[in-house]
Amino acid sequence: MWILSLFLVAFFGIAAFAGQQPWFRLNKLTPARVLNTALIVLVGFTSLMIAYVMDLFPQDVAAPFMMIIYSLVAGFFIGYAYRLLRYRADGGSVLYQHRSFWIDYAPALFAILLIIYGLYRTALLTDLPVTGIRVTSGISLISIGLFGWTLKVVPEFRSKGIIFLDHLIPWKHVIAWGWESEDVIMVEYIELIGNKEKRIKQFVTAIPEDERKEIETVLKSKMDEYSEERNKVLMPKE
Repeated sequence: MWILSLFLVAFFGIAAFAGQQPWFRLNKLTPARVLNTALIVLVGFTSLMIAYVMDLFPQDVAAPFMMIIYSLVAGFFIGYAYRLLRYRADGGSVLYQHRSFWIDYAPALFAILLIIYGLYRTALLTDLPVTGIRVTSGISLISIGLFGWTLKVVPEFRSKGIIFLDHLIPWKHVIAWGWESEDVIMVEYIELIGNKEKRIKQFVTAIPEDERKEIETVLKSKMDEYSEERNKVLMPKE
């Protein structure tokens, strides 16, 4: 059993390291990628269920396999949540963020409920027998809840950059902004690919009409403050 525990800890650590890296970002998801991934997962688990029913995937193999899967999921989302917390620390203090019940409290409430259910699923606080499947599955739910707690669905305009979903955009990489409509603002920024290659991307977000002046003040001041550094990024010296 201790050998399996070491393997689970190792898989958790590897997945946590992967979750901390910027290889995966939500803005890279497309409907095709989501559907293909869901299809692959569905086919994989369906094949395992068929093999289990036909005694080709016995219980003594299925249980450790699922524990490894749960450990990978838990580690990845714990690492992901840590990455988002690190971005907030690196991004500095909040200068502007649109706040409402559906943006702040509803996702946080859902995350808390998921964390509580994960604790219940582990059976550590109940009279149910504690098993490896229950513990690892519960921890995976807790990690997803922690990730949901740290993820914000609206951009955070901070003193050192903009946090857009799971990506920190330094102010020196913000090159332009403008109003798409009365309550929708567009921000263009430079995304670095590798060491030298760059590409221009953009995102849009809704801004309440009574907060237009506030966000305009933040953007104007930061564009002026980082103008020299932005020029160095746009026109680097060879």
